Amino acid sequence: MPDAEEAVAVCYVVKLDDKNLGNLGAFSSCDGLGCEFVMEQREEGGNNGMVWQLPTRIKYSNVKLSRPVTAASSQITKWFADMAGGIERKTATIEARTLEGTVIASWSLEGVVPVRWSGPQLSPDSPKVATETLELAHHGFLSPAKKG
Repeated sequence: MPDAEEAVAVCYVVKLDDKNLGNLGAFSSCDGLGCEFVMEQREEGGNNGMVWQLPTRIKYSNVKLSRPVTAASSQITKWFADMAGGIERKTATIEARTLEGTVIASWSLEGVVPVRWSGPQLSPDSPKVATETLELAHHGFLSPAKKG
């Protein structure tokens, strides 16, 4: 039986530190929240038994968020239109919430810029739900002490 605190059925609410954009709304899927250390290998002369594995830098993967098209979709296109006048990085918070709205976990991202937006494929041949995907690049996670 799953723990009551476990995020089994969730939505992801995305908020920006920008007063004009604010809340980008709820997304049904979130992919790519992660990071990894880039490792450098060094061979030591005379030591054939091992190779040193040295962490050099940390890489953050892009975050992809998807949802059905809603009224909040206009906030994303507004963000992209604003970026045409100059790139300004934002701080974003992604909150995983239950269907009742309880926050299960949250991640604050530093230096966020939108990378890609793909809108719905509208076709009378296939009556599917119109969905959109937003891809974000960032410079890393903020610790809880550094938030807002």
